[in-house]
Amino acid sequence: MLYQVEMTVLLPADMDEAQAAEIKAREKAYAQDLQCQGIWRHLWRVAGSYSNLSIFDCRDNAHLHEVLTGLPLYQWMKITVAPLCRHPSSIHEDDR
Repeated sequence: MLYQVEMTVLLPADMDEAQAAEIKAREKAYAQDLQCQGIWRHLWRVAGSYSNLSIFDCRDNAHLHEVLTGLPLYQWMKITVAPLCRHPSSIHEDDR
């Protein structure tokens, strides 16, 4: 099942720079692993903000929840989720 996920990162202004860098490095590795597995299908940065718009391919809602709560930056994120389904007028069979 495909999901549109919007994530905005809101790190505390007083967070130690070394701690922030370490968390961001773990986030990048986790995100790239999910992309290699085909779970995190698309990842776009929202220009001008510390946000992204992504497409996830998960088994179900519980799987998506597991993936998102596994993000190292999760506790500092505002996340919105919209489940997606194929549009009947689409000429494409998939989202690739």
